Amino acid sequence: MSISNLTPRVVRIYQADRPNGVDDLDLGLRKTLDPAPQAAALEPLPLVGTMQDDIPLELIEYGHADNLPAARDNVFLIVPIEVALALHPRRADLLVTHDEVTTSDGTVIGYRSLAQPT
Repeated sequence: MSISNLTPRVVRIYQADRPNGVDDLDLGLRKTLDPAPQAAALEPLPLVGTMQDDIPLELIEYGHADNLPAARDNVFLIVPIEVALALHPRRADLLVTHDEVTTSDGTVIGYRSLAQPT
């Protein structure tokens, strides 16, 4: 099994007991996954345009993604959550980050696990 990171940033996975509020990036670090050259992103498909209270209102379908390779056996892809949710349940190979790890000022520096939306 392999995991590729198709988000626009580095994904750090920490031990489950790694506390929040610590500024040391290496404490409890299990694995670092570098981003691919091009991140997966939703490609909105405009369907219908109308006006509501003099404001343009578009009906958009978000079921298509750019930079997302075809599914392959034993290969999982970390993608932004909106991509995973838009393509669920058609793609069982998509993972998202889960259980944030934060520094003393609340900045997210990583995650304790990955998740598979259902």
